[in-house]
Amino acid sequence: IHFVTRIMMSVASPFRARPAPARATSRHAMRVSAESGSIRRQVLSRSDRAKLNLGDDRTFYASPRMCTHVDDAFLGQLTTLYRQKIPPGGSVFDMCSSWISHLPEEVVYEKVVGHGMNAEELAKNGRLDSFFVKNLNMEEIKFAAEDKSFDAVTCCVSVQYLQKPEEVFAEVFRVLKPGGVFIVSFSNRMFYEKAVSGWRDGTGYSRSQLVKVRVAFPKSGDTARFT
Repeated sequence: IHFVTRIMMSVASPFRARPAPARATSRHAMRVSAESGSIRRQVLSRSDRAKLNLGDDRTFYASPRMCTHVDDAFLGQLTTLYRQKIPPGGSVFDMCSSWISHLPEEVVYEKVVGHGMNAEELAKNGRLDSFFVKNLNMEEIKFAAEDKSFDAVTCCVSVQYLQKPEEVFAEVFRVLKPGGVFIVSFSNRMFYEKAVSGWRDGTGYSRSQLVKVRVAFPKSGDTARFT
């Protein structure tokens, strides 16, 4: 499932707290106002954030994994989506990245900055111009980037491991330019013991709704609409 959010300078109608009915598609696009950076409400309860493996995430990800966690068909569709939604020459932030970013090889970007949990994996990623390692579950959720500095932020098959997704998504909106795009992709595969309970015990529909609601409430007073 690929979830696409586009940041707009203004919108036409308010998004209500009750989720809108799901449409018969696996791809969702939603527009929200440009100013972000604070949290309107908590989406997950304390129990929803729990993991079965309570060990330090840095230890779990210490050994590099030079593999892909979804099949080639999924990755092909994801690359196509990136080609369609991320402008050539734009600046890209690949959050929760690894040794490959799945960006289209033929497209040139101004810069691609990566974030992840394993420096060796990130160093192998030829699309990254720079990268940093940060544990978003334990360390301060602050990216070393100016406000409205990226045209696109991507998060590939990793959203299920975030224990503070509201804070992470608020930070994403801080660094996205107006008109920028946030692409979250996920499947039913995961490191089960490291996924949060609210995701681990859910269904495909409930997981897509979780991502949708997290994005819908980045800041009090914001409005949004689905397109």
